[in-house]
Amino acid sequence: MENKTQTSIKEIVMQKKVIYVIILLVLIAAGGMIAMAKASDKPEFCTSCHNMQSYYDSWHDGNLLAKKHADAGVNCHDCHQPSLTQQMDEGLKYVTDNFDDPMPKRQFSNEFCTKCHNMEDVKAKTLFDDKNGKVNPHDAHVGQQNCYECHSMHRESKLSCTECHTPQWLNKLPDYWKKTN
Repeated sequence: MENKTQTSIKEIVMQKKVIYVIILLVLIAAGGMIAMAKASDKPEFCTSCHNMQSYYDSWHDGNLLAKKHADAGVNCHDCHQPSLTQQMDEGLKYVTDNFDDPMPKRQFSNEFCTKCHNMEDVKAKTLFDDKNGKVNPHDAHVGQQNCYECHSMHRESKLSCTECHTPQWLNKLPDYWKKTN
């Protein structure tokens, strides 16, 4: 009987140790996830992937729209909010060295852009004098276009108007715009 009691006590102690180890592992995993989430909020974290340095550089030091956004206090995750599935896919691509470099240009919807940019304000800022009078690339004669057709964050932006025209005001655009076809 005494031997059976000692065995029961040993089993209880062992079960408690297993529970404590499981709790410790869960706490370590949760702490790691929290630390990773905090680290990934910093734009510098993006450079830990092989092909992200140029994107960070254009945000941190460049003369592209990414730098304009950085100067306005916009960080990577303000625009890039990958789902858990996307993050896992990106991690797998990183580990297997299976990624595009450069990455394909993202095609954000107009609704995404206009969450921050008021189109009436944009149109007011982009009204130019031309030989034909006042013209505005954001009030184009071709109808509504997607913002990404002209605007690029991490690459030089290219005015789609130049596919058919050479606007007089093209040289008045900031440096991050391509000035020739």
